[in-house]
Amino acid sequence: MLRVRIRVRTLRRWAATVLAGTLITGCGAITGGDSGDSGGSGSAARPGGRTDRSVAPITPARTVTDVHRVTVTTPRPPERVVCLVALCDDMLSELGMVPVATNSELLAHPRFLGKERAARIPSIPGGFLSPEAEAVLSHRPDLVIGLADTHGRLAPALKGATVFWPVQPGNWQESVRYLRDLAALTGRTAQAERAEQRFRDKLARAENDPSDRTSLIVFGDEENFGVATPGTDVTAGLFPRLSHYPWKSRGVSGAYSLEEILARKVDVLFVETLTARGSSDGPLAERLAQHPLWSKVPAVRAGEVHEVDADVWAKGRGTRSLGIVLDEATAKLR
Repeated sequence: MLRVRIRVRTLRRWAATVLAGTLITGCGAITGGDSGDSGGSGSAARPGGRTDRSVAPITPARTVTDVHRVTVTTPRPPERVVCLVALCDDMLSELGMVPVATNSELLAHPRFLGKERAARIPSIPGGFLSPEAEAVLSHRPDLVIGLADTHGRLAPALKGATVFWPVQPGNWQESVRYLRDLAALTGRTAQAERAEQRFRDKLARAENDPSDRTSLIVFGDEENFGVATPGTDVTAGLFPRLSHYPWKSRGVSGAYSLEEILARKVDVLFVETLTARGSSDGPLAERLAQHPLWSKVPAVRAGEVHEVDADVWAKGRGTRSLGIVLDEATAKLR
């Protein structure tokens, strides 16, 4: 058996993937949490439907109220932005901006800045879970964007010195709404409209040619492994549109067994390795191979196990990251 120590909240917060998650341990149990997949921009289709390709114009504003009814006001268009969550880096990239500091590694991806340019951006000490407020303020930010359920406690330390915006996307529609709101604040409306259009077009094309294969996204670190489910994971929310994706959250007290996963006959398996910076642990797929049941998964036997970039797939959650996911997933699902 794989060694197991349950750290559900730590893993999911560190990964910045969802409000709550579904974990599979080395002994074969999967527990889950749930969050709604409601809200969003435009009239996007439900899974199995069709995405509306139309993009409404964005109007510059000094105050916006986001999809979770958080009101954000900046006295002028923010230029110095500190990112405490990868969605922030994604949105800035779509707007043609870079953060003055970040605690994400998303920008090192070649379809963002690349490793060399990303290395020039200062990192916030303390990591994702405990970024240091003093370090954040040392960059004189106009705006700080963090994850609501993780970085909200920083708000009192930042109050009066900068504007803090807690975000918490539950699906791609909410990610689009956040992008549109940030575009309104920064005045970079044309850039956001183009980014939204690219993503909507790409998603609509993928929906027009879905795969009939069963897919599965597994995430984890050296001790905890889980299944990404729509409603608790933004990326997983795309997959019912792309393929057969029967995985649903069962709440914090629910559980899947590995036998149930085997019964679904997974054809294509995507694996997100979630490890801390500097970790020497190998890919999650290699560690999962130690499990006696894992070799019985059809995708494993067929060589259809694909390690993906967790910074993009699990943490990005913005239109550029999700566009990369669509490109990679549709190529493997054909």
